[in-house]
Amino acid sequence: MSASLTTRRALAAVLAAGALIGAAAMPAAADGHGHGRDHVRDHDHGRDNGRDNGRDHRAPSSIAIGEVQNEDGMRGDRFGRALNREWVEVKNTGRHAVNLRGYTLTDEQGNRYRFPDFRLDGRSSVKVHTGQGRNTRHDLYQDRRRQVWDDSDTATLRDDRGNIIDTESWGRRGHHHRNG
Repeated sequence: MSASLTTRRALAAVLAAGALIGAAAMPAAADGHGHGRDHVRDHDHGRDNGRDNGRDHRAPSSIAIGEVQNEDGMRGDRFGRALNREWVEVKNTGRHAVNLRGYTLTDEQGNRYRFPDFRLDGRSSVKVHTGQGRNTRHDLYQDRRRQVWDDSDTATLRDDRGNIIDTESWGRRGHHHRNG
């Protein structure tokens, strides 16, 4: 065997070993480990998969706030029908169902809705209405008699541990969506 052939084989072995080591290190780097970073943003989905203030924020990433419908000027609605035209959509973009029991939806004034034992199927959504009604697979009701969502407000969705899953803001500051 010639020296150049031996050198090429040795170089190929070193390069292959380096590729294997690099591939093994990638999951750790994506997880925020090994590079001294405490906060890693998942750019493909806008989700926070890192650590912040020492707490791990790896909540179910498929759950998010979808559309928001607030009803301005409904305070004079004496029958409360307009309250059911006010809603926040919560969607599951993943394939698997998620039980939302204990999740909360809050506004800037501190109004809070705690989800009952509710299974949100994969690739589906549910509208959380402010008013009164019968809960179904696609509609949940807070059973309130007054408007919750103002012209300028923020909806915050938290998991059953209190971790922020998603926020949606609208009004004076414009429209802003932050997932995770």
